[in-house]
Amino acid sequence: MTAKQENILIIGAGLCGSLLALRLGQRGYNVSVYEMRPDLRKVKISAGRSINLAFSNRGNKAIKLVGLEDKVKPLCIPMNGRMIHDESGNTFLSNYSGREHEYINSISRGELNGLLLTEAEKHKNVSIYFNRKCKSVDFEKTTALFENQENQKEFVEKANVIIATDGAGSAMRNSYFLGKKFLFSFSQNFLTHGYKELAILPTNTGGFKTYKNALHIWPRGSFMLIALPNLDGSFTVTLFLSFDEGTYNFNNLTNKERVLEFFQKEFPDALALMPNLTDDFFKNPTSPLGTVKCSPWHYKGNTLLMGDAAHAIVPFYGQGMNASFEDVVEFDKVLDEYQGNWETIFKVYEKNRKKDTDAIADLAIDNFYEMRDYVANPIFQKKRKLEMALENEFPDDYTSKYALVTFREAIGYQQAMLKGRAQDKAILNLLADNKINLDTNLKEVLEKINKETQAILDDDRIAKLQ
Repeated sequence: MTAKQENILIIGAGLCGSLLALRLGQRGYNVSVYEMRPDLRKVKISAGRSINLAFSNRGNKAIKLVGLEDKVKPLCIPMNGRMIHDESGNTFLSNYSGREHEYINSISRGELNGLLLTEAEKHKNVSIYFNRKCKSVDFEKTTALFENQENQKEFVEKANVIIATDGAGSAMRNSYFLGKKFLFSFSQNFLTHGYKELAILPTNTGGFKTYKNALHIWPRGSFMLIALPNLDGSFTVTLFLSFDEGTYNFNNLTNKERVLEFFQKEFPDALALMPNLTDDFFKNPTSPLGTVKCSPWHYKGNTLLMGDAAHAIVPFYGQGMNASFEDVVEFDKVLDEYQGNWETIFKVYEKNRKKDTDAIADLAIDNFYEMRDYVANPIFQKKRKLEMALENEFPDDYTSKYALVTFREAIGYQQAMLKGRAQDKAILNLLADNKINLDTNLKEVLEKINKETQAILDDDRIAKLQ
């Protein structure tokens, strides 16, 4: 059966689903997409989801694949580094890289999603249906049960292949788990922290109230505040806080006076920019932060999980969307090699991809503690200054863990994690033992770091930690 004869059903028209629909439409498949929410191009939707996201090289690799780089670039605001805000209101910028061309971008989820939907619908072989909620999937018969939320009527759709990109609460993944027709492993682990979205509004003239080209962080040990810029001059602000631990937590911030007291004590410079704080705080939901891992992602050649449906992660590496977009790139490569044999496509894709999605899930947890606890730590600041100097002086010979993960899209997350963790350990050990410092000759520093990193990698390999 040729691509033009095969019918592919995609559950979920979010970022991953709309990109996948566009790419499969470009390849000539008949694609039907069913989304439980209304069309976000016509109706304002938030549902507690992040308004803007970090967009970087791995995500842009997918945008290049579908030929939309020129249309996506105007939606981006470059962020060159983290602007750290201490308790006294002092700030300092910690660049993401010592190479000037390496930075991440703040991008509107809704604008990007809307663009992908519009581009997908330009293909006559792609149809997108909204307000259609998937209730379950019969993965043996390759059918899906939906409810039309406009009239509450149920209906069944059949396809040659069903791909679920319906997020962390995936209906198809739930059908795998409840069906008990094959060995299916599933884990869902929540942090003790949740998050709430707030906002710094633009100035009266539409300008930015604080520095535009950075991801702002207020690290406070057991909690933090971050802010990303939007094109309209506002910042999307996110509070990450324990549900029930500490003097202040989501469970005891129950009135305006206590919320203002908390922000006045911990984030006074942010509070000065947020006269709308208490309105936002009690209007917007408090949401959990969790990691989902599962296997297998597929059932024979019938069905496949992709994106957050297969591997939801916490947002602290800014890689959730980028990882899902990279899923589409990796899937596209396998399609080229095994086109027509869906079971082989699904098996090879999962084998190639799962080790990397497991790695970025673990890295995202690591970065939660780094952003919350370590970015203001003196030895961590020394490490970052040293890394920036090394990347600037030896751009082809040194790459930090952050840069390996974020800017080296040609290598997998797992490879980036293994090398990056070893490198971090090497630098911290050398700094702690006073074997290197900020005044040491950089060439000598690089040689010592490389030697120590390789020794750690060799030890890990012998201990079968990699």
